Amino acid sequence: MKQDFVFWHMLNSLVVTHEYRIIHISPDHKEVWLEGLGNKQAPIIRVYRYDLDWSTWLQRDMEKTAFQVANFRKQLRKSKLSAVNIYVSTYPPVDDWEFRLQEPLEKNKATVNSVVVHEGNLEHSCNRISNLIGKEVKVEVENEDEEALHHLKQIVLDASARAIKKEKELFQFGKPLFTYLFIAVQVIAFFILEMNGGSQNTETLIQYGAKFNPLILEGEWWRFFTPIFLHIGVLHLMLNTLALFYLGTAVERIYGNIRFLFVYLFAGFAGSLASFVFTPSISAGASGAIFGCFGALLFVGIAYPKVFLRTMGMNILVLIGVNLTIGFAIPGIDNAGHIGGLIGGFLAAAIVHLPKHIKPLPRILGLLLAGALTFYMLDYGYNNENPYTQISQAESLLQKGEYDQAYDMLIPLEEQKNEYPEVLFYLSFIDIKKGRINDAESRLVDVTALQPDFHEAHYNLALVYLEMKKTEKALVSIERAIEIEPDGANYENIRSEIIQSLDSE
Repeated sequence: MKQDFVFWHMLNSLVVTHEYRIIHISPDHKEVWLEGLGNKQAPIIRVYRYDLDWSTWLQRDMEKTAFQVANFRKQLRKSKLSAVNIYVSTYPPVDDWEFRLQEPLEKNKATVNSVVVHEGNLEHSCNRISNLIGKEVKVEVENEDEEALHHLKQIVLDASARAIKKEKELFQFGKPLFTYLFIAVQVIAFFILEMNGGSQNTETLIQYGAKFNPLILEGEWWRFFTPIFLHIGVLHLMLNTLALFYLGTAVERIYGNIRFLFVYLFAGFAGSLASFVFTPSISAGASGAIFGCFGALLFVGIAYPKVFLRTMGMNILVLIGVNLTIGFAIPGIDNAGHIGGLIGGFLAAAIVHLPKHIKPLPRILGLLLAGALTFYMLDYGYNNENPYTQISQAESLLQKGEYDQAYDMLIPLEEQKNEYPEVLFYLSFIDIKKGRINDAESRLVDVTALQPDFHEAHYNLALVYLEMKKTEKALVSIERAIEIEPDGANYENIRSEIIQSLDSE
């Protein structure tokens, strides 16, 4: 009876006081596995109520436990894992046994320290367990009747049940509504684009609200939001729809409908704003808002670090890392928009916070930081000293045919051509319009060297070579443009024209 009290007092200390979570309990309630990933010293604890006899059995059971901990390590995707294995026995084994516990067992990067608690070493073993897990474990046995034991057992089981219920409530606060609405909107928008010139047609994208810096600078602020629902090509749509289906539903269940709506739209806005400030190219897509969902899940890790680490933490961190790495490795991906969306989603989650949380400080800090960043980014984006703003303004002037003004605006930036290769492209366009073919050739050669996947530059270079009667070079350039962008407008027509010119020579 006394050791039964020791067993449940120990579980009470671990579960109620130190908030370990019961992940397995045997039908007879004699073996309990606990998880506390927030405790790096001992994330896994096993407590086993068993009256030991021979130390050979103890050795076999310790090895079996080490094998189970190694399996936990694989499931948790950890490089290594430590565990404490506790036996609560009336008496120690009858033969020599202490040498078996002197060193921890190691198996497949899993380390298991075992402790035998018996009537003769209760204080000493509790001190050892406390040292192993880095937290004080108290066992105070006073009243040893059946009723008291049942009450103690019920306290532990109820605390575990409440923790599990609270965790389930965290992930099931709301039902997805806006996620499905946004999926429907972006699919409908895609078909509208396809029926009106194509989702990969630049003019169509601009007409229907893609992020286009020159028009934003002219006052079309709504282009910070409309790109969230537009996609460039069917693959882009499919990938973002799939990501939104999985991430959006998870975030909406955690935060609820209205909070999710704010998080998603603010993250999309933040992604468009970052893209506006740091990239002059046309862009569209839900990627910034989807990265905002990542940011909202990261905020869960701040509010509930233990639950986050145990459930989704490592997967979310890996996914963010992989997506950002792909963004930096593959040309044409708007990483500024991704990072802006990630930060925006995190700050938006801080502002609305999780349901049933009334702590005002995180909300105030999130609101102040989000407001300050938004103001700074808007001010910098609309500031004429921002090179990307100057490039966008020059692009707007080019569309109006004001070549001299555009040239004067761009020429000071030519010294920074390594950082802003598009400056060379626009200057070469002005050169072509002004009849300076040699200058255009030189600048286009430079820009294709600096940015090899700039298909429009290869196309323009082909036109310049054709004008200069350098037909073979023109063919090489147009074929490179087609290789990069097979669906490029007029690319095949120019190629055919160049081939005909070669055949006639």
